[in-house]
Amino acid sequence: MLDVCLLGCGGSMPVPNRSLTSMLVSSNGSKLLIDCGEGTQVSMKILGSGFKAIDIICFTHYHADHIAGLPGLLLTIANSGRIEPLTIVGPSGLKKVVEGMTVIAPMLPYELKLIEVQQDFYELKLNDMIIHAISCEHTLPCLGYSVEIKRRKKFNKEKAQLNDVPIKLWSILQKGESIQFGKRVFTPDMVLGDERKGIKICYVTDTRPIASLVDFIKEAELFICEGMYGEDDSLEKAIKNKHMLFSEAAALAKEGNVKELWLTHFSPSLKEPEKYLEHTKKIFDNTIVGKDRLCRDINFT
Repeated sequence: MLDVCLLGCGGSMPVPNRSLTSMLVSSNGSKLLIDCGEGTQVSMKILGSGFKAIDIICFTHYHADHIAGLPGLLLTIANSGRIEPLTIVGPSGLKKVVEGMTVIAPMLPYELKLIEVQQDFYELKLNDMIIHAISCEHTLPCLGYSVEIKRRKKFNKEKAQLNDVPIKLWSILQKGESIQFGKRVFTPDMVLGDERKGIKICYVTDTRPIASLVDFIKEAELFICEGMYGEDDSLEKAIKNKHMLFSEAAALAKEGNVKELWLTHFSPSLKEPEKYLEHTKKIFDNTIVGKDRLCRDINFT
């Protein structure tokens, strides 16, 4: 199971009832935070989510509305009693940004492990979560993220018997371990069935709708995407500022065959994003306008 919570859905600047960009993903006690705009800690506090257990913080890019909440969060994590290292991931320039921001959060009792993503595609693992990053098209280096949980193959008794696998080895092979027994080597594929669909969510902001994102978000259970502007008349502005319209996010969701779309990262001038939902649903019906602290538990199908 994957717990997803949109902590803030504002872009550029916070407005009443709309904190800046941040999302929290949890699975089996592990926590991943993507972006950390102003208001991140407030939303986490309201939800009752602890700070100490955050394992990794991923940044899409280094505009203030995505990162300005970091110093305070690092101090809160320190005050929670954490001493284990904390990993921070982001595009080029991460070291310089973190060094600058920790001037006001000095002497942390834990180590910060920094990972600068230089390539177009990157993979990182956090227990059962597999995190992928992909380069996006914004006004400075920017990454989109996906989080996946693979589903274990189901034990196939008939297959195990067909391959003459001794019963005493079944539980070992089920765990994915190969083992030599007598003169034979037994492998997990001798007792396991076909691949089963896991869980995949994607988080993309700030960017234009580039072609590489279609495969990146393909078949995701949940696609969280920026919708900076609601009206199609803002296309020229979106192209200039390297952002997306509601309709462009919906078109990506449709082409990527995702199950559900959450819109986020709204312009401060977009006071009623719901006004544009009907038009967006004509492109991709299962679209939801994001709100601060919109949460969902996603289970295996």
